[in-house]
Amino acid sequence: MAIPKVLFLLSTLIFSGSLSAQSPYVLILGTAQDGGHPQAGCEKSCCKSTYDNPQEKHWVSSIALVDPQTNDRWIFDATPDFTDQFHLLKTKTNDFSGNLNGFFLTHAHIGHYTGLMNLGHEAMGANAAPVYAMPKMSEFLKNNGPWSQLVNYKNIELKPLQNQQIIKLNERISIQPFTVPHRDEFSETVGYRIMVDSKSLIFIPDIDKWSKWETSLNELVKSVDYALLDGTFFADGEIPRPMSEVPHPFVTETMDLLKNLSVNDRKKVHFIHLNHTNPLLDKTSDSYKQVLKNGFQIAETGNVLEL
Repeated sequence: MAIPKVLFLLSTLIFSGSLSAQSPYVLILGTAQDGGHPQAGCEKSCCKSTYDNPQEKHWVSSIALVDPQTNDRWIFDATPDFTDQFHLLKTKTNDFSGNLNGFFLTHAHIGHYTGLMNLGHEAMGANAAPVYAMPKMSEFLKNNGPWSQLVNYKNIELKPLQNQQIIKLNERISIQPFTVPHRDEFSETVGYRIMVDSKSLIFIPDIDKWSKWETSLNELVKSVDYALLDGTFFADGEIPRPMSEVPHPFVTETMDLLKNLSVNDRKKVHFIHLNHTNPLLDKTSDSYKQVLKNGFQIAETGNVLEL
């Protein structure tokens, strides 16, 4: 059974109309950290209300890349919420035919690859679904169950990636993975640059402190049209453990680092991969309003970024 391909016809907000532009675009499929929102076991105020109000839930961070002219489409990170995310896409398009062109994985933490389980015989029974992954990530999938069963049964076909090596997906779209510092227990961690002619978008859902990376974030943001950046935690003290153990850049740190960028450059930044404790999940919070006031943006499921 092949994976159904969905035709993404959405505007910058989720609605039932169509996207008139014919340029490739990125669709936000989810914005939360690996555990989603609400997170398992959490009965605090940040999660409690979502049990009675499903509309307040947030799916795990993921994006889709779509070329409406060719009907090519790829998903970046296969999340635990893949079933709901895929259903949303099919429902909004009312198109259940065709195949996905593949998945691009960032790394081997649970929110970024475990959705692949839906491709197995127990669920979709996919036929050689292309999965693009770095060398250590590929080895991890090949040599560890249950993922190795997907490989052996040919539910997925691993496609090799190399750091900084550009892959041409079709006549208009190219992809470039680049390694970033992170907790790499089982695999490398990469971000992606998506390139369409002279326009580009970077997707970095997970990274350690920006100071650990040799790349200048300021220069990187200036060089692209959109920057989907790790916004896991808003500020220090957000969780009851030493936050040095999970050294994501705080949103407050990123905003301070980029504060001297132009208004137009700051507007390129969309924070994504938000922990269940992050006040940016609440549009009424002072923190949410502060981010917007500072000229930055917060990713939202259903948003479309045209390239």
